[in-house]
Amino acid sequence: MIEKIISWSTHNRFFVWIGILLIVVGGIWSVMTTPVDAIPDLSENQVIVYTEWMGRNPQIMEDQITYPLVSNLQGIPNVKAIRAASMFGMSFIFVIFNDDAEIYWARTRVLERLNFAQKALPQGVTPTLGPDGTGVGHVFWYTLQGDGYDLGELRAVQDWYVKLALQNVEGVSEVASFGGFQKQYQVSINPHKLVYYGISAMDVANALKANNRDVGGSIYEMNRMGYMLRGLGYIKDIKDIEEISVGAYKSTPIKLKDVADVQMSSDIRLGIAEENGEGEVVGGVVVARYGENAKEVIDRVKERLGDVEKGLPPGVKFKVAYDRSDLIEAAVATLKDALIEEIIVVALVVLLFLFHVRSAVVAIVTIPLSVLIGFMLVKWFGISLNIMSLGGIALAIGDLVDAGIVMTENAYKGLVKAVLKTDE
Repeated sequence: MIEKIISWSTHNRFFVWIGILLIVVGGIWSVMTTPVDAIPDLSENQVIVYTEWMGRNPQIMEDQITYPLVSNLQGIPNVKAIRAASMFGMSFIFVIFNDDAEIYWARTRVLERLNFAQKALPQGVTPTLGPDGTGVGHVFWYTLQGDGYDLGELRAVQDWYVKLALQNVEGVSEVASFGGFQKQYQVSINPHKLVYYGISAMDVANALKANNRDVGGSIYEMNRMGYMLRGLGYIKDIKDIEEISVGAYKSTPIKLKDVADVQMSSDIRLGIAEENGEGEVVGGVVVARYGENAKEVIDRVKERLGDVEKGLPPGVKFKVAYDRSDLIEAAVATLKDALIEEIIVVALVVLLFLFHVRSAVVAIVTIPLSVLIGFMLVKWFGISLNIMSLGGIALAIGDLVDAGIVMTENAYKGLVKAVLKTDE
């Protein structure tokens, strides 16, 4: 079989050159379009369902949230397993699909079941899907540095400006904030005053909900002109909260400040984010979308950070905490160095022992062509270029070197013998 292929190739050089050209074009196209990452994605093909019901203990979360959702998610096509975890105020369900299931098709199927399961949950509880990322999707970390700004101010900048700007970058699934303090209005009720005025805690809660919204009215017509009416009721500062009426005592309105203390404070924290032991920091984690080219996503994020930094408060700037593109570039550079070094070694060995330039060229050309064929197969099977796949190609180059030298030497000897016989 091999002899027939060699014989056909020697008699059809035009088609051989066409095949070489197609390999070069296909290999370069595969290199340019195959997703590049540093770490191979070994995570399972899963969809995460997250439900929050703050203030409830794990047993209530298990009975009223996790169990109804898991029961309704059973029977989805291509599901391999369903795992769940209930904790204080939160429920996580991991729907694991077969490896050949398309991720967005799987998310659609889960979302359809969640719409049906909504009626089995307590009122006001809404399950949500996790981001369409993977376990190795954390490709870029950054922190916000600013002298004169406290952690609450930096977290507000991160949540309400930076995060929203980076989520619009193509290929970004989620921007997760970490560190700092999340500001919130806190109302500390005095129970003794509630008893004195005959007001319940539920009355206070309902008053807060009812007095933090805008309402629309009808049209008031006057002098052939129509005026739109609307009521402005959104809370803007602490004073607006303190002036809310929560009831009446002997025909006298009771305001919230009469029964409670209102202050601006932070949400309860379960941990802190510290950088290099130098103190707390505020920042974000950029999660790449499933199947995206991590290197291109990081480049687009860096470009957007340059635009976003122009709108930051004076003195606030970005600091890169983790950039996977450095590791990606190092892995690619290692493969390039290995390819160049082994081509040089092959050329020197062939020239040194055979003293034949054309034989060296044949051995040298087969190495990059074989690597390009490998890239085409990587693209064909949907494998990303990472440390493992690039390392495998680098190791395969070593085998190609040995085979190229041996085959070139045998071919050279065969040609020499044929020439000598012809001369005789």
